[in-house]
Amino acid sequence: MRIATELRVKALLRRCSAGGASAFVMRRGDGDRGALYVKVATLDGRARLFGPRPASFDVIAEDAALAPHLDPQGVPDAEAEAYLVRQVEYDPDLWVVEIEDREGRSFLDD
Repeated sequence: MRIATELRVKALLRRCSAGGASAFVMRRGDGDRGALYVKVATLDGRARLFGPRPASFDVIAEDAALAPHLDPQGVPDAEAEAYLVRQVEYDPDLWVVEIEDREGRSFLDD
């Protein structure tokens, strides 16, 4: 069974708050089926980006799992933003959550 995106976002926001990081919904998409992208801003001009896993016949991944997009070590913030703009053009129902954390924690593996 697939968990509604809105519920996943609320859980992520709570984990961030409990961990001492700031998190914001930057774009609200379809509450049930919208794809979720998470941008982790390290407040030094760089960001890490996570989003849906690419479709694959070889690996059956858990539905809720997000994978790194772009460079897993981080990219300039403007590059991450430009990538998200392109994704919104392709899928207007997606969600974007931005986490501001100097340590670069995504809170996705909890």
